Amino acid sequence: MKVVAINGSPRKGGNCAQMLEVLGGVLEREGIAFEVCQPGAGVRPCMACYHCLDHGTLRCVQEDDGVNDIIAKCIEADGIVLASPVYHGGIAGGMKCVLDRLMLAAGCGDNQLHHKVGAALCTLRRSGGMETYQQLLGTMNAMEMVLVTSDYWNAVHGAEIGEATRDVEGVEVVEKLGRNLVWMLRVIEKAGIAPPETHHRTMFNFIR
Repeated sequence: MKVVAINGSPRKGGNCAQMLEVLGGVLEREGIAFEVCQPGAGVRPCMACYHCLDHGTLRCVQEDDGVNDIIAKCIEADGIVLASPVYHGGIAGGMKCVLDRLMLAAGCGDNQLHHKVGAALCTLRRSGGMETYQQLLGTMNAMEMVLVTSDYWNAVHGAEIGEATRDVEGVEVVEKLGRNLVWMLRVIEKAGIAPPETHHRTMFNFIR
């Protein structure tokens, strides 16, 4: 089994990266493969061209910024973790670009993400944690994923690099999230039950 994490921070080795190291350590000790994808600041936004949706390519037409590699890895993974720092009360801009393209290409047509195990976490200096956490959860909720939580909201405090590791409660929350991810992955594997049927939802615009 494998879990792929998307680190939406443009900062290398930052607090998001360090919390994903904590999470990954729990998974790897339990024999779950773990890979972090960090697209950085160079990703471009969705152009709303709908080529991926109209042609069922499971890829974005923008080929040279690494997002298609992330899409492919998420399609193959058993679990997906979304992580972002709080930027002005919400997810980081680069993370929004990745999620818009991932969800349209891999989820809005022939949904490749449904019933995958999903989890979210964020890091923040002071406030905006709940809003950012809910944005990440809402993204996976709309993709029919199985959401895993900890025993508190997965928002870890820290501004400068390394400060999040000193949020003792936050680190414990991330560790419990990792254990719950392992448990859910194993429950699904052991059950061996085919997921319920899914289909395209009917798109209905409010104004026609």
